Amino acid sequence: MYGLIGKMMAATGKRDELLEALREGITGMPGCLAYVVAEDEGDPDAIWITEVWVDEASHRASLQLEGVRRAIERARPLIAGFGERFVTRPAFGVGLGSDGGMGLPN
Repeated sequence: MYGLIGKMMAATGKRDELLEALREGITGMPGCLAYVVAEDEGDPDAIWITEVWVDEASHRASLQLEGVRRAIERARPLIAGFGERFVTRPAFGVGLGSDGGMGLPN
């Protein structure tokens, strides 16, 4: 599995608009096991995006999907910048398969 966790900053006062712009692009992404967008409770303009993919190639391919490209174009003017970015290798978790990605028998 391939994971990403990243912080994105909206232009001042534009977080809600940015959230709506990003929401448009998250359907129909082959290989995406989880895609969570969360508001940063300590910063009214920041969001965190946590992604889990079957592999890195699936993530790269998603960036070419028409819906994702439209969402990126709509979001671009609302983005003030980016913060931390972490690449991870998810080991297990709820929702990552019928056994939670833990290799346990059903």
